[in-house]
Amino acid sequence: MEHGRFSDLGLSPEALRAVDEMGFEEATAIQTAAIPLILAGRDVIGHSQTGTGKTAAFGLPAIEKVDPESRRIQVMVLCPTRELAVQASEEMRKFAAHKHGIRILPVYGGQPIDKQFRGLQAGAQIVVGTPGRVMDHMRRGTIRLDALRIMVLDEADEMLNIGFREDIETILRQCPAERQTILFSATMSREILALTTQYQKDPELVKVVHQQLTVPSIEQTYYEVRPGRKPEALCRLLDQFDPDLSLVFCNTKRMVDDLVAHLVANGYAAEGLHGDMRQALRDRVMDRFRNRRIDVLVATDVAARGLDVDDIDAVFNYDVPQDEEYYVHRIGRTGRMGKVGRSFTFVVGRPEILALRDIMRYINTTIELKLIPFGDELEERTSSKTLDAVRAALREGQLEDGLRIVETLMGEDYTSVEVAAALAKLLEATYGEEAKKAPKRTLDDINASTAVEKAQPPSTRPFAYKKKGYHVHRRRR
Repeated sequence: MEHGRFSDLGLSPEALRAVDEMGFEEATAIQTAAIPLILAGRDVIGHSQTGTGKTAAFGLPAIEKVDPESRRIQVMVLCPTRELAVQASEEMRKFAAHKHGIRILPVYGGQPIDKQFRGLQAGAQIVVGTPGRVMDHMRRGTIRLDALRIMVLDEADEMLNIGFREDIETILRQCPAERQTILFSATMSREILALTTQYQKDPELVKVVHQQLTVPSIEQTYYEVRPGRKPEALCRLLDQFDPDLSLVFCNTKRMVDDLVAHLVANGYAAEGLHGDMRQALRDRVMDRFRNRRIDVLVATDVAARGLDVDDIDAVFNYDVPQDEEYYVHRIGRTGRMGKVGRSFTFVVGRPEILALRDIMRYINTTIELKLIPFGDELEERTSSKTLDAVRAALREGQLEDGLRIVETLMGEDYTSVEVAAALAKLLEATYGEEAKKAPKRTLDDINASTAVEKAQPPSTRPFAYKKKGYHVHRRRR
């Protein structure tokens, strides 16, 4: 199944503007197939794995069909967990950013019901919720479905596995007969087929069939991180493994720009690559990457098509790809020509863990979970870098300026050994100041934190440029 452009799917200018602001460059296969069908009023069965962009596949056309003049519930989205309900409602709010008058409300267990009462009383055209809490509101009369136009069952197989079948059928029986019913499921079990037969009208099956690809022999690991810790986690891994060339994949153009700004502010020679850049600029960036004038290339999947560099040491999935095939294409950029390659994937929350499990099933390979290195693990590498830099400087010679500093200090009654030790300490601090100050804690400690911190680039970290196999640093002014 082919990927397409959002502009070819029949969406309004407001929806296209929202998609562009979110930074997506192209529609996934399931979005390309499902959006026109839903816009046309068809019932749809989406047979697709987690993490293929299903929320946009049903969310964008559902928002398009809402009447903003009416405050009654017109779209209901049922999700198996409150986490998925919150995530879906947040994404749909972004899709509706330029659709004035449309309100989207999540309802789920664990949140004070009084708050949900107030939201429903104020009026919401789109409700995203878990079956149990939706049923509770229906019994109380705070949710009425008589004006419903579209019912979406997201991850229907998960809802049935949890035991929501009776609740789902109760909700569906109270929906108007003239409605669209959209169902997405990773599997097509007998129970799922029974639901589609009973509650959908002549549904169109949209199945994403992936081309089976071979995954090369690459060391694959993943890390569970909080969203605000992803920039720091990337910097830690770049420092620990010190790859000569790294390719970092993001799902959106906006994330590429944000991450490049963070990396540059933290001293990494990094540049970005995405579809909004002029071709001449993209070519210059690629030339700098191939010629090792930059160490880290941050790119979207679309922009990286045709990228042919054989000696990439590591690939980072900064965002979990929205398509299993994208994962295979991404990590296939390393480990070429018989060399050892590494891939690292950052996973945020349960939906992305499920998406990664689907990827593992697709590639028939286990991806190992590891912890982000903190503190002690970097200190030994910092000392090694310091020794390498000193040896390189000795080999290059031209030490006259340095000798003048040593002679001046020796004139103040310091020995040459003391002066050398002090300068080595300063040099080591340049390489490892952050590593030594890092708290000795595990990733679990970070994940336990309730506040999602925004990464703040330290003001003292040097700019780093690789040259002839060692680091040359200069401090920001």
